[in-house]
Amino acid sequence: MTDGVERPQHRQDEVGNLVLTLSCPDRPGIVAAVSQRLFEHRANIEESQQFSDHRTGRYFMRVRFATPPDGLDLDGWREQVAAVAAEFDMTWELRPAATAYRVLVMVSRFGHVLNDLLFRWKSGQVNADIVGIVSNHPDLEPMARSYGIPFHHIPVTRETKTEAEAQLREVVAAHDVELIALARYMQVLSDDLCRDLGGRVINIHHSFLPSFKGARPYHQAYARGVKVIGATAHYVTADLDEGPIIEQDIHRVDHRMDAEDLVAAGEEVESRVFARAVTWHCESRIILNVDRTVVFS
Repeated sequence: MTDGVERPQHRQDEVGNLVLTLSCPDRPGIVAAVSQRLFEHRANIEESQQFSDHRTGRYFMRVRFATPPDGLDLDGWREQVAAVAAEFDMTWELRPAATAYRVLVMVSRFGHVLNDLLFRWKSGQVNADIVGIVSNHPDLEPMARSYGIPFHHIPVTRETKTEAEAQLREVVAAHDVELIALARYMQVLSDDLCRDLGGRVINIHHSFLPSFKGARPYHQAYARGVKVIGATAHYVTADLDEGPIIEQDIHRVDHRMDAEDLVAAGEEVESRVFARAVTWHCESRIILNVDRTVVFS
């Protein structure tokens, strides 16, 4: 890296391991065409998962394969995939399995989700290169500094929202960001930004959707005597909190728990749901399916 930041050492796959993800209109011959093309160039398929969605009539596939050291380079493999993709009208991506996704994290004042993600990243559990942290408040700069990550304070008000998003776009472009992770970032992104970054922004919501809206959601839940609380990770769209859901989980609640117990339990479930979503994205396990997602295990 050229920014002087020490990065964690992630597990490296053998040279030549690639991951192909694709979706296309469902029809016979897709698996055969992909497998045959890989076989012709001496690739060895190590993982393969498929899904046919009868609701949308689309087919989804994730293949991880090892290539021979004396075979095609990455551009060559992309040319081979492109030839198959043209025949089947595929939307696809091919990338080295060990190449970390360049991730920008955004946060406001709640640090539990950020701290959990940074610990997993530092431990090598997330195939990511966290290139920076953006916040509309300065509160969590010490946490960013402790992990050696650049911190960008971009205040946001109703009057400065346009200028703030322009600064955010500059950070995204400067760091070649592939994924933005909203770790309890308490500002609504503009419709234009959501469209421009479609499928590249993950948000964590503090309950199932739809849910208790507005301020103090856990206190609302406590007042209603709920028996479970949960969290939802989803891709961000221009429709607030309506984007394709990636992951959800719950924590059981009983009569002995007060509002603060719910807050603590909620923070824990938010952290693990968000970490799963970011981890799966960074392993190329998620494919958008119109208003839903296909998540390969």
